[in-house]
Amino acid sequence: MLQTVIAITLGIISLVCFVLGYRQLKEKGALLNNAYLYASEAEREKMNKKPYYRQSGIIFILIGVIFAVNAVEVKLMLGWLLWLVMALAAVTIAYAVASSVKINKNNKQ
Repeated sequence: MLQTVIAITLGIISLVCFVLGYRQLKEKGALLNNAYLYASEAEREKMNKKPYYRQSGIIFILIGVIFAVNAVEVKLMLGWLLWLVMALAAVTIAYAVASSVKINKNNKQ
């Protein structure tokens, strides 16, 4: 019973992440990106938000996939899916760092 509750909770979190990711990719709603949130009002007004929306959207979708795979792992107890979750987490972190560097590099030019 507890496994089912945990799997459903992880599934709901996954769906929320997918919705947030989709909205970010469509550039709808608040921009959920640290670079934007920590920027001053003057910087926000002249900032090109498109790459930040794209980065946030992809990250939220990857996090949604991580939670979805975790939900399946909790329910099925396969074991090997944990390795997939760790690999997806590593890819997510690598993408976040690489895309941040690329955005900053493009902004300086």
